[in-house]
Amino acid sequence: MKWKKFRVKTTTEAEDIIISTLYDIGLEGAQIEDKIPLTAWEKEQMFVDILPDGPADDGIAYLSFFVEEQEDGSLLVQGEKKSAEELLAEIREELEGIRAFMEIGEGSVVVDETEDIDWINNWKKYFHQFTIDDLLIIPSWEDVEPKDRDKKILHIDPGTAFGTGMHETTQLCIRQIWKHLTSTTQMLDVGTGSGILGIVALMYGADHVVGTDLDPCAEPAVEENLTTNGIDTDRFELILGNIINDKAVQDRVGYEKYDIVVANILADVLVPLTPVILAQLKAGGIYITSGIIEEKEPVVVQAVKEAGLEILEITHQGEWVSVTARKNA
Repeated sequence: MKWKKFRVKTTTEAEDIIISTLYDIGLEGAQIEDKIPLTAWEKEQMFVDILPDGPADDGIAYLSFFVEEQEDGSLLVQGEKKSAEELLAEIREELEGIRAFMEIGEGSVVVDETEDIDWINNWKKYFHQFTIDDLLIIPSWEDVEPKDRDKKILHIDPGTAFGTGMHETTQLCIRQIWKHLTSTTQMLDVGTGSGILGIVALMYGADHVVGTDLDPCAEPAVEENLTTNGIDTDRFELILGNIINDKAVQDRVGYEKYDIVVANILADVLVPLTPVILAQLKAGGIYITSGIIEEKEPVVVQAVKEAGLEILEITHQGEWVSVTARKNA
């Protein structure tokens, strides 16, 4: 099996936003090369106590994205065949879009080819159990330690779908869901990925969750994670498609029926999503957004206000932002 490798040269500050942006065009993972020293938390996750001194951080990062090459030489991206040249043009267009609002350095892209590597499973060596307040999130290949057995336990294996709970944006959403959840909550999760937000909501008492996603990989990931956590699959309905511009998806999702709508997506997607999602929310319903880089906070806040929603809270974690609002009418 062969893979096309797209290697982006950028800045360390732009890593997260580039990874998130390119995820939306079908590049589902990134190999990161930079000289930023590991944090104490990262050392714990990788079972490292002391690292030898390395070169000083120069602010440069290389992000490598891998796409499987088909027998005819094309690349399959979100179910659509593309040439390497077409995908390269899309990547460059997205990078220039990011450059308009933040420094991304050189922003160059080099295309190369690499041989068979088990990308689906190699990432597992870096994903270890961790906690969000009283919730322990643990992959299937690890055991719960005695000290954690009194915690709520979420078993999560994202597979090829996005979402382990480790990212700040996911944690911001989870904490807001906890604040507004009730035993009768009907929740819509836009961009559900591995299903982690919906599954957490069901674990903590929500009645039913509907998720939407563009990526077919979300289907097996959500089903497996529901089953692993002993949650009836009837309580979580997944709909594939784009709720922003697909009327058939909007109709399937339903109107004025959700107590909570959560969207952990990039700001550039939240802006067109927000006026649409108003139709799905009940009066008094809560709209929880994240995936917002700090520089984009004013843009999302403006979009939320222009949609007629009342902003209840804006929370921050690292360089990421969550905006929570309410539909009052």
